[in-house]
Amino acid sequence: MDRNAGGARRSAGASGSTEGGVTRAGARRSACVLSGERSRLAALEAVELDVRGGGVAFVAGVDEVGRGSLAGPVLAAAVILPSGARIGGLDDSKVLTSEVREDVDRRVRRAALAFGIGAASAAEIDALGIAPATFLAMHRALAALSSAGAGPGFVLVDGAAPIPGLSLPQRAVVKGDGRVACIAAASVVAKVERDRLMERAGRDYPWYGFASHKGYGSAEHLEALRRHGPCPLHRLSFRGVLGGAAAGTVAAA
Repeated sequence: MDRNAGGARRSAGASGSTEGGVTRAGARRSACVLSGERSRLAALEAVELDVRGGGVAFVAGVDEVGRGSLAGPVLAAAVILPSGARIGGLDDSKVLTSEVREDVDRRVRRAALAFGIGAASAAEIDALGIAPATFLAMHRALAALSSAGAGPGFVLVDGAAPIPGLSLPQRAVVKGDGRVACIAAASVVAKVERDRLMERAGRDYPWYGFASHKGYGSAEHLEALRRHGPCPLHRLSFRGVLGGAAAGTVAAA
């Protein structure tokens, strides 16, 4: 008998029996991962289920992206998911890779009963300040839901502060983008939408590198500001935007 063949058999036996090329241990690990994901997604539903238990049919999650960017709008999304919706991989957009985020975004948009997007421009941010402009974008996202005939009965918003001036009942949820399904969905939709917008801006203003840093204060971006000055998409009230620019210069498209 070939000693190498015998060794191969002993090695296979030591790693566990196989069935169809998949070890039982591997199958158990996959089952554990799947069970863990189901439990995580179930936990994301808890806050919404609590609200729905009070007789609310449609709950909108709201989140924003772009508060700290030096250029481009602050953008918000509002998403209403059907009761019991479990979207695999759904999480805070910041913890997802761009590829996973794009995939989750597609599935959120397919599954959602409705979603709305709102933005406040760089000029509005400069005029109002970033906090009021952020809330303005949230109001616009919710208004987009209502315009589509899908007004929510309750709003769950990411963060510590409720949305000022909102006539709907609402609850602010700290770190809600990682704790509540509809807020996580809004965080993904907002991030993907804004990234696409900044990629388009990168074609209009190619010397800033918007497609890579999305308007945030990277070394590349700060150097481009020093060399070219700001463009109409820049937030002139933000530190670092005018510091390296020649006085009175604004780059044109």
